[in-house]
Amino acid sequence: MKHAIMLCVCAILLCSSTGTKAQIINPKKLLEKKANKIIEKKADKVLETEPAKEEKKEAAQDNQAADAENPNKPAVEPGKEASKELQSYSKFDFIPGEKIIFFDDFGQDAIGDFPALWNTNGSAEIVTTNSFPGHWMKFSGRNAIWTDALLSLPLNYTIEYDIIPVKGEDGNMSGYDFRLIQSINPKSYDHGAVPGKAGFLFSLEYFGRPGYRTYINSDEGNDLGLTGSKEDKQLYQQLNKKYHISIWVQKSRIRVYQDENKLFDLPKAFPLADVKMDRIRFEEGAAMVSNIRIAIGAADIRNKLMTEGKLVSYGIYFDVNKDVVKPESYGTLKEIASTLMENPAVRINITGHTDADGADDANLNLSKRRAAAVKNELTTSFGIDAARIETTGKGETQPVAPNNSAANKALNRRVEFIKL
Repeated sequence: MKHAIMLCVCAILLCSSTGTKAQIINPKKLLEKKANKIIEKKADKVLETEPAKEEKKEAAQDNQAADAENPNKPAVEPGKEASKELQSYSKFDFIPGEKIIFFDDFGQDAIGDFPALWNTNGSAEIVTTNSFPGHWMKFSGRNAIWTDALLSLPLNYTIEYDIIPVKGEDGNMSGYDFRLIQSINPKSYDHGAVPGKAGFLFSLEYFGRPGYRTYINSDEGNDLGLTGSKEDKQLYQQLNKKYHISIWVQKSRIRVYQDENKLFDLPKAFPLADVKMDRIRFEEGAAMVSNIRIAIGAADIRNKLMTEGKLVSYGIYFDVNKDVVKPESYGTLKEIASTLMENPAVRINITGHTDADGADDANLNLSKRRAAAVKNELTTSFGIDAARIETTGKGETQPVAPNNSAANKALNRRVEFIKL
């Protein structure tokens, strides 16, 4: 009996030893996992002491309204205002594309006009609001507004925009639709409930529930469509509140985020190789939209910083003329922090750049404050040693594109990370 037990024990130990030897550990992956775990643990710890999410959103909106009423209000210490809200994005893994191919904040359009880069079968106009800064395109009714020129989109790209549901023609919230399509008519409007050769629809129903639909209008694609909705009422949109929508397309996969929350992740949204989207449009409801950004190419943060020695980032966001890091920057900041944790001997310089709007001195000062705000987030939110980071600002003095369009100005507004 004892002999049999000993044989069993030996067999178990042998299996365990064999299994251990079979595992091949990649040191780089191990370091990456450890860095991410440290960052997530730190973020989760901060989250335990946060007030309720809804209270934070309302407080942020109150602050924005106050800033709009008092534009001369002095700037707060860099990063302090946003640090708590940034931590609510601790599970936000969205990283925007690297090369901006379309951007419109409607800054070049006059109030009351229809925006220059768009077309419509109805109407829309540029407006401002006391609650949120900037220009907004407001639309209402059963019509569509689409990008006038076709977009040249590759296999991998990201789309972002800010949107505010508003009252429709009946005096109530009527929802809205955002559509990404493969056009049939490059110079006209594609009609129907499933327009174009193929499409992805992100819809908001009149009572605030987000949903989606995919479709391919071909014999091969007729049975490949998908539909769904988000039933969590905490994620329903509300009247007159601002939401940041992020859409990440990687070949056939589409991920949709609303603020810090991932709403949908569809791994096989478009399984056919000939489906290539080329236009976006807003339709069927009432909303105000702005800061529409389309970019291609995944940002290879680790390789560019460590191998090339310089990372140009468009994934760190600020409101106009402010130095507070917006929380949707979390995914990019997390990747940079992970890279620095994996390489503890590396030191960096963070350099802020602006477009040419406004006075030279004001832009120089703003770029310095923005660089300092990014450093503050890396040190306070991600635990990076402040001694490893220097900051500077160049203002508008080093443009990478002419300051003659919204898209080019967006290219000039950037944060650079330079390995020292």
